[in-house]
Amino acid sequence: MQRALELAWRGWGRVHPNPMVGAVVLQGHEPVGEGWHAEFGGPHAEAAALDAAAGRAAGGTLVVTLEPCAHAGKQPPCVEAILRAGVRRVVIAASDPNPVAAGGAARLRAAGVDVEIGVLGDRAAAQNAAFLHALAEPARPFVALKLATSIDFRIADAAGQSRWVSGPDAREYVHWLRAGFDAIAVGLGTARADDPRLTVRAAPGAAPGVASSGSPDAGVRRGILPRVPPRRIVFDRALELPLDRNLVRTARDTPTTIVAEPGAPVARERALDALGVRVLRAANAAAALRALRADGIASLLVEGGGHLAGALLAADLVDRFVWIQSPIWLGAHGVAAVHGLPDASISHAERWRSVERRALGDDTLLVLDRKPCSPA
Repeated sequence: MQRALELAWRGWGRVHPNPMVGAVVLQGHEPVGEGWHAEFGGPHAEAAALDAAAGRAAGGTLVVTLEPCAHAGKQPPCVEAILRAGVRRVVIAASDPNPVAAGGAARLRAAGVDVEIGVLGDRAAAQNAAFLHALAEPARPFVALKLATSIDFRIADAAGQSRWVSGPDAREYVHWLRAGFDAIAVGLGTARADDPRLTVRAAPGAAPGVASSGSPDAGVRRGILPRVPPRRIVFDRALELPLDRNLVRTARDTPTTIVAEPGAPVARERALDALGVRVLRAANAAAALRALRADGIASLLVEGGGHLAGALLAADLVDRFVWIQSPIWLGAHGVAAVHGLPDASISHAERWRSVERRALGDDTLLVLDRKPCSPA
């Protein structure tokens, strides 16, 4: 199952809105075929693994990260392929909560196949957290907050300089991370000060490899470009973003949306619209997320700044925190990573769950989920 989860990551940024899935075919303890869902609309992981096994699956075991589908969509039902291959046992990490695709385990059992569910189920659920969120909470996007900070939780120095807090390995990881989201968001301060492009830039290709846990290592991350480039979102209450910023100048090439309050100037909206920037209006953070979800954004990566991060955290609207901590100190006058969080006592403070923890060059990656992802 560990190997199947590693294979599943290879669909990152390519299979959305489908889940990432990996599969391994075993004869005894010997792997004879493996596969993953590589592209939206393309073969599913089970079919790819069975094809790779080339007739050696009969009487064997299929290990797969998500319950095989029992319906015909863009691809035929995986359950039928499993039965045709003569697989005797199927080990599944997590059940599929999608009512359209679910039922594969029951169909296999009815046909006499031994089925086990739950092996590394928490890992599989965390891997497909955005997919599960879209089914469980369809009213707003899955929100991941990414912050690159100093050891003392600063995102910029006293002069406001933030390039570069993190090192090259961490920056490469962020481009990989962006590829798996529908949209990337920043606050006005970050958009104005850093003048980011918020695009996905792939690094040169390298031999595949996967870290022992969590997301892939640099070998898999390099060269990945998303199937659909993420939209850029700016949270700008009064529509104050200067028209010469990159996010405005390139809006006709990469879709850009500004979220503003209802009272923001209409004339300013017209000026932005003429440059290809779309404006959504919302009274608060929760309403903004609902509007973005209605506009087709199912997953949102927020990259700062501190006021936007604080507002989302204070409203319990962050599902995952991706923290890149760099080995520098910026001092008391550096720019705080989060503003406006209400005080909480130790006894009542919500404890987040660690999903991943490892080095990115000299930096440290910590990924936390606000609540455990629950496989069905």
